[in-house]
Amino acid sequence: MRLSGLQKDVLALYRQCIRECRKKPEASRKHFQAFARTEFEKNIKVDKRDFSAIEFLLRKGRRQLDVYASPGVKDIK
Repeated sequence: MRLSGLQKDVLALYRQCIRECRKKPEASRKHFQAFARTEFEKNIKVDKRDFSAIEFLLRKGRRQLDVYASPGVKDIK
């Protein structure tokens, strides 16, 4: 199955989130992974043809990733 550009962008963002989780302290790594997973699962029902909603969620996700990827953030709950 071929993926659209937006689908590739969503997968790339998810992979980036998981990679950033690996950089966090061992004790809080699971919290970051669970948070990333639930954020993506919250929006799983978005219609794949609703481009504006998907693009908005991608922008929001990238901003959140930038915040949580900063070294000052040690844990998330």
